[in-house]
Amino acid sequence: MLHYRRSGDNHWLGLLLQRYTLLLLGVAMKYLKDKELAQDAVQQIFLKALTHLPKDEIQNFKGWLYVLMRNHCLQHLRDRHFHADDSALGNVSATITDNEELKLKEYTLEQMNAALEELNEEQRKSVVLFYLQKQSYEQIMQQTGFSFAQVKSYIQNGKRNLKLILLKKLGKR
Repeated sequence: MLHYRRSGDNHWLGLLLQRYTLLLLGVAMKYLKDKELAQDAVQQIFLKALTHLPKDEIQNFKGWLYVLMRNHCLQHLRDRHFHADDSALGNVSATITDNEELKLKEYTLEQMNAALEELNEEQRKSVVLFYLQKQSYEQIMQQTGFSFAQVKSYIQNGKRNLKLILLKKLGKR
């Protein structure tokens, strides 16, 4: 890593990445359970490492690569899950016959929007990007400038606070 930092030659980074190919493949297989998808994921992580290597010194390169691969796999699984859900929705009738159920859903959505506004800016932005815009932690980090730990914390705390606010609001109904 020191040679790469000094020279900027991708050859050194390539040698370093080769050492961790089996680790990355193992992590990808653990999550994706498909050899071809895992191999594609390793290639994507190599490309991501070459193009998005942080400017700061990485204290634990192996750990950084592991987290990068894990997040990539989880994002892939989440994207695949949501695509399946979207296709299943096409088979469901769009008509709701019960007016009370429709009114309850509208009321709940209104309360959800109001509750989102009560979160602090960082939590609201992180929750909206993650849950509503389906962005990964890495994408949120790039867009907001937050660190990984901050994004994780803002999402977790925002989700918890949103639940508390909604329970309070919906309980007063």
